[in-house]
Amino acid sequence: MAMDVVDYEIFGSEMQYVEVELDPGEAAIGEAGVMMYMQEGITMDTIFGDGSQQGGFFGKLMGAGKRLLTGEGLFTTVFENSGSGKQRVAFAAPYPGKIVPMDLSQLGGTIICQKDSFLCAAKGVALGIAFQKKLGVGLFGGEGFIMQKLDGDGMAFVHAGGTLMERTLAPGETLRVDTGCVVAFQPTVDFDIQFVGKVKSAIFGGEGLFFATLRGPGKVWLQSLPLSRLANRIILSAPAAGGRSADQGSLLGAGVLGGLIGGGSNDE
Repeated sequence: MAMDVVDYEIFGSEMQYVEVELDPGEAAIGEAGVMMYMQEGITMDTIFGDGSQQGGFFGKLMGAGKRLLTGEGLFTTVFENSGSGKQRVAFAAPYPGKIVPMDLSQLGGTIICQKDSFLCAAKGVALGIAFQKKLGVGLFGGEGFIMQKLDGDGMAFVHAGGTLMERTLAPGETLRVDTGCVVAFQPTVDFDIQFVGKVKSAIFGGEGLFFATLRGPGKVWLQSLPLSRLANRIILSAPAAGGRSADQGSLLGAGVLGGLIGGGSNDE
């Protein structure tokens, strides 16, 4: 399927959004719930899968079914410029981090990425699945056997939590990474899961039992703040989970002040 060639601009520092400019007749696909705004000439349509499948209804159904395996919804949304001039549509990052533009034509045509990292792409980029063939990856990788595969020669945008690290590994060069910190890598990179090696470190070190190994050649993208790590910190800090609700760095925080004004007790 022919790719739409789109221009784009990324705004913001910690909470970014990407503006995609579409010529008349061009379109972009976006993950459900990430659209920020669109100009008047843009029309929106929800479709099965990513719209790249051929073969009628059955082909579209199969394409949509693959998205279920990666934990995504059956549908994506197509934003098409139905006007007469250039129009823009914007997609926002779901949490603090960086939006990574990927020109698939310059990256060999395929990128393997985490299931929840895809944000949007030019229409024609195929969203598939990548099964990890190594048993250890599926059992201990934390992200399962299935990752997402982006195919095509157009622009795609993925999201990385926190600060982005982008690196090109030489043949045989290896990085050991927390499994949640892997955002994406080229298919030429060997991805495996290894045991930490020391039971004491695994139990008391707080780093988990396994880490991912990425072995070159190829390009890898890592994130400093996986969504799972952010969510765990928030849950552990919640009062219902035994966390502290008092303000940090304040002798008389808002919680204490609120308790005094409200007449309630404060156990902090």
